[in-house]
Amino acid sequence: MRLLAVTAIGHDRPGVIAAITGALAELGGNLEDSTMTILRGHFAMMLIVSAPAPPDAVERVLAPVGADLGLVVTVREVTAEASPGPVGGPHVLTVHGADRPGIVSAVTRLVADHGGNVTDLTTRLAGELYLLIAEVDLPPDTDVVELAGRLAGLAKELGVEASLRPAETDVL
Repeated sequence: MRLLAVTAIGHDRPGVIAAITGALAELGGNLEDSTMTILRGHFAMMLIVSAPAPPDAVERVLAPVGADLGLVVTVREVTAEASPGPVGGPHVLTVHGADRPGIVSAVTRLVADHGGNVTDLTTRLAGELYLLIAEVDLPPDTDVVELAGRLAGLAKELGVEASLRPAETDVL
């Protein structure tokens, strides 16, 4: 089995997920990880799929599905990544305030400078209000109070508000 990254982007419409994942299932592909969303009327999907076929063969099978739905579909082989080392508790970072360029860059740079890894990030612009919500894994030795203080200082410089709190953990 090969590990493949499949992306699909295009105008949103009903049946996109069913069509793409159905074609993958017919090939014997197994969906291992996925994220799908709608961004201002555009559908965006990223999948990690284990499949018996090589990327070019999977892309050929998905091409007519993508064409019928008006999607750009790409497939490439990826390597299985080693499990990350120990992480501290997961945290949720929220930022909101007036929109301006550089918010995501500045906030994620500060998290990275503290060894944090952003594992999920969503932003929304509603009029002039900008909202960022990120799930962040922090190293076990992170001084969360100090990081939260630095985030508050950065937020003040950016003219926004920011908070960092422990995430509720999911039980799988």
